[in-house]
Amino acid sequence: MSTPTRVIIVDDQAMVRAGFAALLAAQSDIDVVGEAPDGAQGVELSRSTHPDVVLMDVRMPEMDGLEAARRLLAPPPGVTHRPRVLMLTTFDVDDYVYEALRAGASGFLLKDAPPADLIAAVRVVASGDALLAPSVTRRLIADFARQRPATRGKPALRLKALTERETEVLTLVARGQSNTEIAETLVLAEQTVKTHVSRVLTKLDLRDRAQAVVFAYESGLVAPGE
Repeated sequence: MSTPTRVIIVDDQAMVRAGFAALLAAQSDIDVVGEAPDGAQGVELSRSTHPDVVLMDVRMPEMDGLEAARRLLAPPPGVTHRPRVLMLTTFDVDDYVYEALRAGASGFLLKDAPPADLIAAVRVVASGDALLAPSVTRRLIADFARQRPATRGKPALRLKALTERETEVLTLVARGQSNTEIAETLVLAEQTVKTHVSRVLTKLDLRDRAQAVVFAYESGLVAPGE
């Protein structure tokens, strides 16, 4: 039997924390190992409990979720644990979310999403996948890219490390397609797609699919509306 996914919840609203904790703790494959009311305490709690996934509210007093995510995903020397961070937001297009994805967050989820979506989100992020709710994601990333012109310098040069097939796969990842959809589009086995995605992340030194999507837009590989 696999080890349950360890989760902490960081949100300044006690009712939100309690609701999410009760929902997740009821799952046999998820352990809620702590809660915190702000980013600073969330960072401390993560360092002491070593969760697999941190549910992190974007807007909080003392230290917001963006700064807390940065500290967890780029820890100081000597701190080796880096959890996966899932941002929680009340807005489907929020500038904090853009920055969180760039900082290395594995994705985001709307606070009013159905309970089943929250449970699925934790499982998806824990498994190493990222970027939830493709329809919202496509719009969010497209808006992000439209507001910030592509920086075609170093990101574009890094694309040269990819093979033609890997470039095709990255393009489809950036358009919000799942591995299954990419396999159908390119007529490949799904396991082959997973291998390509893994190689893309390794070659470009990216943490996960979330960063891959941002990279694809910032490098100019894909453009909004394509």
